[in-house]
Amino acid sequence: MNDISGAECFVTGGAGFIGSYVAEQLIQQGASKLRILDNFIRGSKDNVSSLRDHPNVELIEGDIRNKDLVDELMSLSDYCFHMAALRINACAANPQEGFDVMIRSTFNVAESARKHNIKKIVYSSSASVYGLAQHFPTPETESPYDNQTLYGTAKLFGEQLFRSYHFMFGLNYVALRYFNVYGPRMDTDGRYTEVMIKWLDCIRDQKAPLVFGDGGTIMDFVFVEDVARANVAALLSDVTNEVFNVGCGRETSLKELLTLLLQANGSTLQPEYRPENAVNPVSRRLADVSKAKRVLGFEARTPLEEGLKRLSEWYFKKQKR
Repeated sequence: MNDISGAECFVTGGAGFIGSYVAEQLIQQGASKLRILDNFIRGSKDNVSSLRDHPNVELIEGDIRNKDLVDELMSLSDYCFHMAALRINACAANPQEGFDVMIRSTFNVAESARKHNIKKIVYSSSASVYGLAQHFPTPETESPYDNQTLYGTAKLFGEQLFRSYHFMFGLNYVALRYFNVYGPRMDTDGRYTEVMIKWLDCIRDQKAPLVFGDGGTIMDFVFVEDVARANVAALLSDVTNEVFNVGCGRETSLKELLTLLLQANGSTLQPEYRPENAVNPVSRRLADVSKAKRVLGFEARTPLEEGLKRLSEWYFKKQKR
């Protein structure tokens, strides 16, 4: 059993949406030193405001592409959570940057971890590796060959890289395939803002929320604090050289999601349907979560209805600033 108490932990992208929750939970678990690396393009200092003055936390503004900086921080660490990434659309818009951030930098992380005998790496992967799966709920054994995105390709490269480093060098790792993560601290004003935030904007402005297509696309939504708990569980477990789905195991269509979000805010707005404006190669996602429950003792706790209320409260509080 690995022990966070008294350990030195390094989190790449640790001021980001998910990374900031992982950082908070590591401090709660008694990490003696927590070093957070972030370039604050997607992440923000607001996300880690609760840790800003903590004596055990060092916040380093820097880029995952800075190989020497990553190596220096790795040399001081017992464990690493590799979470720094671009968004899926950003990878498509700039493939070279996607390669540099998602693939080249992940190689540098693995090489540095090997060099400095890191005890374990927890790698943030994605359900994107599946593309449109053939089986639902989708198990971790599903073929990744239907993925069509550079983002999914890069995440799968990371998984296979750590697997090969485990085989060649004995590097311990666990990879977590996140499904549709949501909650407070989601990007609210980025170019690729999630549909939930766009709908909350509509509720704020009393405008009809837009649904592109028939709203039948199905996702598996998992609350961000649950995802952070999965990261901690992956580190604490003795398991290595494994990949786990991190989802809720519940199917929710976009149409149903909007209904729940409107209900959470007491809104009577009616959706406006528009023609599909882009080809969506993935129309359904549903995680088989049995392996994570059996091996890691992890399962999502936050019902979607509760999570949407918490997201909405955070969003409207942020709007008042």
